[in-house]
Amino acid sequence: MWVEKYRPTQISEIVNQKEIMGSLKSFCKKKSELPHLLFSGAAGIGKTTTALCIVKEILGEYWRNFTLELNASDERGINMVRERIKKFSRFYGLSTDIPFKMIILDEADEMTSDAQTALRRIIEDASKYCRFILITNNVSKIIEPLQSRCAVFKFSKISNIDLVEHLHKVSKNENIKNDEYGLKMIADYVNGDLRHAINILQATSSIGNINNQNVKTVLGLTKTKEVETVLMLAIDGKILQARDKMIELIKVYGMSETDFLKFMNQAVFKIKINGLSKAIQTIAKCDYRVLVGANPEIQLTALLSELGDLNGAERGI
Repeated sequence: MWVEKYRPTQISEIVNQKEIMGSLKSFCKKKSELPHLLFSGAAGIGKTTTALCIVKEILGEYWRNFTLELNASDERGINMVRERIKKFSRFYGLSTDIPFKMIILDEADEMTSDAQTALRRIIEDASKYCRFILITNNVSKIIEPLQSRCAVFKFSKISNIDLVEHLHKVSKNENIKNDEYGLKMIADYVNGDLRHAINILQATSSIGNINNQNVKTVLGLTKTKEVETVLMLAIDGKILQARDKMIELIKVYGMSETDFLKFMNQAVFKIKINGLSKAIQTIAKCDYRVLVGANPEIQLTALLSELGDLNGAERGI
């Protein structure tokens, strides 16, 4: 996978986060003074990669043996804290060649409040022998006592300019022809997520050069204008036809449910339908339900039905 092939191995190679990297480099020079760290920010912008770079910088060749990497979305309860983290963070087994052990806790915001509370005490007790790096998309879900025990770094989304530049380097290394428009389309689509951008680049390269048409094909965006047709059918009360067209876009042409909602939102503003504010709220509620795990097909069908009802209400039906 290109994502792993081009994953940075040194802090200096991290894309975009210059101010944060400057501070972290200073910490790495004085290893014994490294605090516990908390990285927050959107997905795919380098938080986990930065944590791994720090671990390798601090522990050198011993990093695999003295690092515990956990994903809190898989093991999020108090038992994980008591059984795995507490056991690993103890003194025994510590080599004289390294300053301390390190624990990377990815998606820490998925931990239960009880688990976070238990972790707070462990961080205090084990600070002489262990350092923690907590990684989260949403720092507000981390309890204040944990935040206060860490140096907090908020990662920013990667700019389109930096995304395009990095994608161009990867394309050049892989001998893949590209044009500026194709790379810009990828950058616009991923909204600052470099990991997603590289995955799209690799997928597009499998069908040819990196250009507008090939990127649209990979992203399932060749039928974006058809979303307007779905909207118009729903507004006219033709729910069955609208639903059939929506299912065709998703299941036949590969448009994701998230993209369908995004283009539906754009279409609502473009067409300027009656009851605009209610339509936006309806789309927003559907987007949230899909995001938290509700059945996408059922929710999108309900969306089309509600849009039809809104327009009917405007006509006094």
